[in-house]
Amino acid sequence: MKDLISLFFVFAKIGLFTLGGGYAMIPLMEKELSGKYMSKKDFLDTLALAQAAPGIMAINMAILTGYKVRSIRGSIFAAFGASLPSFVIILLLALFFATYQDNPIVRHIFMGVRPAVIALILVPVFNLAKAADITWKTIWIPVLVALLVWLGGISPVYLVIAAGLMGYLQGCLKGAQK
Repeated sequence: MKDLISLFFVFAKIGLFTLGGGYAMIPLMEKELSGKYMSKKDFLDTLALAQAAPGIMAINMAILTGYKVRSIRGSIFAAFGASLPSFVIILLLALFFATYQDNPIVRHIFMGVRPAVIALILVPVFNLAKAADITWKTIWIPVLVALLVWLGGISPVYLVIAAGLMGYLQGCLKGAQK
């Protein structure tokens, strides 16, 4: 039971102390999960799977980590821990935002938070690039994918499927060469 409660509080902390959701959560997730619940390599693999799976990445990460630690019960505790802070915060914001949305101070606060959120998203991008062994020879791949999504309007779903198939085929070719 102690590890279930620990999972709940780890993911509640992640959900409570990260602004911007998704990618902004990655540094805190890595700090809280790597070494305690999984290795750095397992973290990277779990993160890739959580991103590729449908749904909210943080919840997917909680479910996968919880399952690794304590099967179905671990998944439930971790997912509840990850979602509860957001639910409470959004509920409180919804109650008060209608009243204060036209307040210039509130608008300025939201404008000030935007650059911080962008920085919080860029940090894990660089950390993940380093962990994924992105080099000057392979940097063109994520750049091309980003451009295809941004300028080409191609759905990331198709690009993830294509990348998975290419990785599978590359693995088959390497296996056939041995």
